[in-house]
Amino acid sequence: TIELGRMLFYEKMLSKDSSVSCGSCHQQKYAFSDPKQFSEGVDKAFGSRNAMAIINMVFEKKFFWDGRSNSLEEQALDPITNPLEMNLSLDEAISRLTNSDIYQTEFQKCFGENSITKENLAKAISQFERTLISDQSPYDLYKQGKGNLTEQEKRGEKLFFTHPDPIYATRGGNCGDCHSGPLTTSRLFANNGLDNPIIDIGLEQVTKNSNDKGRFKIPTLRNIELTAPYMHDGRFQTLEDVLDHYNEHIQNSPTLDVQIINASNETNRKTLALTQQEKEDILAFLKTLTDQNFIENSKFSNPF
Repeated sequence: TIELGRMLFYEKMLSKDSSVSCGSCHQQKYAFSDPKQFSEGVDKAFGSRNAMAIINMVFEKKFFWDGRSNSLEEQALDPITNPLEMNLSLDEAISRLTNSDIYQTEFQKCFGENSITKENLAKAISQFERTLISDQSPYDLYKQGKGNLTEQEKRGEKLFFTHPDPIYATRGGNCGDCHSGPLTTSRLFANNGLDNPIIDIGLEQVTKNSNDKGRFKIPTLRNIELTAPYMHDGRFQTLEDVLDHYNEHIQNSPTLDVQIINASNETNRKTLALTQQEKEDILAFLKTLTDQNFIENSKFSNPF
């Protein structure tokens, strides 16, 4: 089923004009993200959000920037039918697969007779996506006692996971409050101060709750060195731009995350107030999250 899902992930026949696949916008060499700000769908259509990286999805419970899907199976079918992406009806997708001798055989092997259904299509793609696990970065090896970090990278790690408290002279980058644990994400949603007034309402579009205005899914930072551009709308081209935003350019709004409101390294300051050296240390640590094995693993690559 995983191998079938891999084929379907890279199958361009699942788009209206057979020009794009899931793998077109989620490219392995970019940790299954897209280097373009907005991915190009069929008929040169573009959306308004950057393609999220597909990393360690087996541990997630909500999908897409606005959390509109509650399972990987649900997520897997959305791009196929989305008019700005692959723009193909599920009925037509099933018809095309049914008329393929290769897929007739593969679906039968996985699911039995008369098995090419939208449910099994979703199961196969999502099963492949569940195998896209990244856990062999230099930081992983360091935590397992199989490698080491430089002194700068260790300083960056400490800053990354420390909430600043100027009263006790505790300096921190405040990153780990949202990008926590081994997955480097709390798997929650937050307004990280990009805009005021808020342009894209994010989670509110799904929940219809005004308290969710401008809140977006907190992404993993694994392989973050490879997944530019950054933020839900791909507005930042570099990690330096991202750090500058959190350090100096937070826009206050009613739903701004409390972890950001309370974060500063200096008393009576309204910004994070990291030094240039501290920003460089955090950047050095972030690059230890790059998993070369993940982007070179042949089991994840295009089988065609």
